[in-house]
Amino acid sequence: MKPEASDILDISAGQLMGLIPSLSASYQQSATAVHALLIKFAAREYERGAEIRAAENADIRTLLAELAPEATAPEDTSLAISALNAVNAELRRRLIALHAQADAATNKRIWRLLKDMAARRAVPLF
Repeated sequence: MKPEASDILDISAGQLMGLIPSLSASYQQSATAVHALLIKFAAREYERGAEIRAAENADIRTLLAELAPEATAPEDTSLAISALNAVNAELRRRLIALHAQADAATNKRIWRLLKDMAARRAVPLF
């Protein structure tokens, strides 16, 4: 068996959560719960981070191509999170510039995209 980082992080979070009842101070319990939750978030990010960013980048690129076909949009050159984030930031800058001068119909399409992107990044707590 080759454990994935997300599995290791999930196990670690579960072990921390199991320790909480044995901790005496409420601060220690709260701090441990927060750390366990952060580990769960990291596990999810490991599992889906690149997929989420690549999909966002593709969706923004598609909308930009429809709304401003004369403009070029940067492509994803790597699946590294840092590279996807850099492209995502540039695409969002272009989307914001387009949004600043959008008519009502375009405004609705941009907000729909932003809502979809937020839903994709939503983190189920358990």
